[in-house]
Amino acid sequence: MAGGGTAKAKPVEVEVAGHTVRLSSPDRVYFPRRGFTKKDMFDYYLAVGEGIMRALGNRPTALQRFPEGIEGEMFYQKRVPARGVPPWIQTAKIQFPSGRSADELCPADLAHVAWAAQMGTVVFHPWPVRGNDVDRPDELRIDLDPQPGTDFADAVEAAGEVRALLAELGAVGWPKTSGGRGVHIYLRIPPRWTFTEVRRSVIAFAREIERRRPDLVTTSWWKEERGEKVFLDYNQMARDRTIACAYSLRANARATVSTPVTWDELPHVEPDDFDLRTVPERIAKIGDPHAGIDDSPWDITPLLEWADRDERDGAGGDLPYPPDHPKMPGEPKRVQPSKDRDRRA
Repeated sequence: MAGGGTAKAKPVEVEVAGHTVRLSSPDRVYFPRRGFTKKDMFDYYLAVGEGIMRALGNRPTALQRFPEGIEGEMFYQKRVPARGVPPWIQTAKIQFPSGRSADELCPADLAHVAWAAQMGTVVFHPWPVRGNDVDRPDELRIDLDPQPGTDFADAVEAAGEVRALLAELGAVGWPKTSGGRGVHIYLRIPPRWTFTEVRRSVIAFAREIERRRPDLVTTSWWKEERGEKVFLDYNQMARDRTIACAYSLRANARATVSTPVTWDELPHVEPDDFDLRTVPERIAKIGDPHAGIDDSPWDITPLLEWADRDERDGAGGDLPYPPDHPKMPGEPKRVQPSKDRDRRA
């Protein structure tokens, strides 16, 4: 070839769920340390198709895109463009805390995931709602986030406390690795309650865990107050807060995957066990540990009763929202404690 360059791989067309998806630049390296290409990523998402569709099927989904690979520019796409999109792509209109709205990708089949991967999507961030009812979550998410001085093993220990409390409530949680140091636990719930109500139920649950294990778990929103503990991030149930879904790749050098595990497995795994290469092999061997997640939606009424009890007993009302939310009724001041003049007085 003139100039001594290397010819680029030609685009390929792949049939996925009855649609043709064009994969351009299949040889572009997306994970340089591992040498994984865009085609490797594309093929990965086809291989975990049943699992990832269970996680984000018919859910409005924000796309974390890296058009040149994970070491290049990154941006979150929350709006599907009005033009240049296949006619079969489905969307759902969601409303942000600001009151603005957007038509967000709402995967109806695996072709939507493949199209997003072709567009450089590495991480999928679905809302905890379905496209036909975007204001009432049908998924409760418990995010265990290790703080500095703690690690994945601490998150696993905290997850054990979550499992025990859920069992007392007659509920079953479905754990997965975050792909980093954390652990996520999901429950399906009937879509009867608003974001505000579901978030309130998670706060009540988190406070009970914190009361039982104050040495291990914290609900403090302000980092300066958390200490070396695992933060139970109740704000992951606030509107427009999303978590990388089950079977989503994570944008790190190791190409890890947020991976469903069984409760028995959880104490014996490490986040790096699950990556772009190992997870398809795992699914082929054992299937999806979250296969039964949709079978038994759980009624959160007991948690809402705990929230009423805590407020009545002075054990706590609302907690701060994320900074992009408008001030909410009953919310405490959003002032960092060390800068709160009233607290210091």
